[in-house]
Amino acid sequence: MNNNGKTLVTVATYNEIENLPLLVDAIFEQLPDADLLVIDDNSPDGTGQWCDQKASEDARVRCLHREGKLGLGTATIAGMKYGIEHGYKYVLNLDADFSHHPRYLPAMLRGMEEGDPPVDVMIGSRYVPGGGTEGWPLKRRMMSKGVNLYARLMLGLKPKDCSGAFRCFRVAKLKEVDFSRVYSKGYSFQEEFLYHCQRAGCRIGETPIVFEDRVRGQSKINRKEAVTALWALLYTAVRR
Repeated sequence: MNNNGKTLVTVATYNEIENLPLLVDAIFEQLPDADLLVIDDNSPDGTGQWCDQKASEDARVRCLHREGKLGLGTATIAGMKYGIEHGYKYVLNLDADFSHHPRYLPAMLRGMEEGDPPVDVMIGSRYVPGGGTEGWPLKRRMMSKGVNLYARLMLGLKPKDCSGAFRCFRVAKLKEVDFSRVYSKGYSFQEEFLYHCQRAGCRIGETPIVFEDRVRGQSKINRKEAVTALWALLYTAVRR
């Protein structure tokens, strides 16, 4: 299959039946010519079954079923590898809960084409002028900024928003990233993968978004995930 010039939007899901149908419509409202790959980790709420039904009705939709909760990082990499194998120009990843609103998708793609030379990774950023968060208590805002500072110091990262999952990748450059070196499977994947992109010589840009806390469904992050993420970043820093 040759999709050269096309964009693949990837969304990792686990129990997102309340959000996914609305999200799919919103994505295609912004990017009607894109394809969408849902990577579902055997959601017991029927997310995967809904996606299969949608795929049977809309050729732009695909669903990759996995046997269980294998981690956000591995799901994101599965989407990237699909984009590489099927010849897409860009792989654009966003969360399934509307915290990354699809209205920013056109700006993400424009950002990939602007500049001389253009960037290889575009981040939907909360921490550049015009970006921000909504619905976050002070504790969560401080935690997020602390993690970003920690990642920049430990891994030598340059972007201001290293922990967000709203990103667009140039597939030609993704091919140069060594996926076998990625250690993180959970939330620390975002920071670690940026580090590997920098090592591969990727030019990284940021465009402002406002992160909106989820309204429907349940957050997957917890204290254990947060501690595991900090340890994984420390491990990656030691491996440097």
